[in-house]
Amino acid sequence: MAKPLAVVVLAAGAGTRMKSDVPKVLHRVGGLPMIQHVLAAVAALKPARIVVVVGPGQDAIARAVAPHPTAVQDRPLGTGHAVRAALPALGRFAGDVLVVYGDSPLLTTASLRRVVAARRRGSGIALAVLGFKAADPTPYGRFILNPAGELERIVEGRDATVDERKLDFVNSGVMAIDGARLAALARRLRDDNAKREFYLTDLVGIARAARSRCVVVAGDEAEFQGVNSRADLAAAEAAMQARLRRAAMDAGVTLVDPSTVWLSADTRFGRDVTVGPNTFFAPGVRIGDGVDIKGFCHFDGAGGGVVVGAGAVVGPFARLRPGTRIGAGAHIGNFVEVKNAVLGPGVKANHLAYLGDGDVGAGANIGAGAVFVNYDGFGKWRTRVGAGAFVGSNASLVAPLSVGRGANVTAGSVVTADVPADAVAFGRARQESKPGRAPALRAKLKARAAAAKAASPRPKT
Repeated sequence: MAKPLAVVVLAAGAGTRMKSDVPKVLHRVGGLPMIQHVLAAVAALKPARIVVVVGPGQDAIARAVAPHPTAVQDRPLGTGHAVRAALPALGRFAGDVLVVYGDSPLLTTASLRRVVAARRRGSGIALAVLGFKAADPTPYGRFILNPAGELERIVEGRDATVDERKLDFVNSGVMAIDGARLAALARRLRDDNAKREFYLTDLVGIARAARSRCVVVAGDEAEFQGVNSRADLAAAEAAMQARLRRAAMDAGVTLVDPSTVWLSADTRFGRDVTVGPNTFFAPGVRIGDGVDIKGFCHFDGAGGGVVVGAGAVVGPFARLRPGTRIGAGAHIGNFVEVKNAVLGPGVKANHLAYLGDGDVGAGANIGAGAVFVNYDGFGKWRTRVGAGAFVGSNASLVAPLSVGRGANVTAGSVVTADVPADAVAFGRARQESKPGRAPALRAKLKARAAAAKAASPRPKT
């Protein structure tokens, strides 16, 4: 875009209908706070600056949007008042100013680009507004157009006449404004309406009175789904999941049962990946080419990332947690949990294992029930298993510990000291068998159970 662009994100709403201590715009859709979706959409326009308007004490929002500056709207006096609060941060900015809402996670860059382009079609255009045909226009401001199809004014539902309420071409709230005129227009806003607030939409009437043009850009209603309640949040999540699933399949991913696969906005897949049913991807997950995910798996890379190498097989019922790196061609099987561990190419851990805080060399085999004992009650410690090593079933490796290349840790062992390369390690008690003693043991146990039953109080009838 030739002219510079600034963006004002309105995020000061208290969100009382959410019934939450979490600010509304920080509730998550697609694994990310709603306002992060909005910031990602506007960032693609390469704006010169982004200012986020917050309410008093909303430090959590300020931290979430950093390094973008915030402006504080000291009182909740409407959208026009919120934009006024952003003017000092904009300074003498003379480009275009795009106003968006932080609780609109489904907004797309394409729609934002179109409304900015519409504002720039002529010097006489003071502002452009994104609108849509609403299935239920009740909660929205109505567009009042002149015979030329340009915008004369926007009337809020509470202030509309009976005939105006029948209109279904409505305001999304997204507006691109000539920055050179914004301050002067905003100063003329008045609160003479049903809510006693300063409506940003009144800029249209003020601009028209000054003989400036205002135009409308039509968009898709699905993009402008705001979130004001938990029910709205669930609806936005469903719409986001449908969008993310479609994008994944269009990019070459097979979702065996798409409606049961849950993705995050930052989930990344290679080509020819197959994802089985009932699989969940939290933020921070990257899946390589040709990976086969068997289903009922949980991937969570938040804070440390999860990376699965090309051709690996994961699941079913596997859990990969932050800091996990799975090498190419590795097999992570049912009920295996991996956390903060690096597993080399071709590693196999096919059953019932916990691999926390470890490094496993290429081609090593981790048996069923094996555990990396990584926590001693005070600190987390690392286990290192060399390439080609074999760790038998139900072995416990008590970290910090190293198992050398090609070593064999026998089944059932508890290993507390380093194992040299190519060594065999035993860490279990010697088996002892006592022939003919089983009948006497059974009799003893049976008698003890009978005595306990006789001593217990009888239930009242």
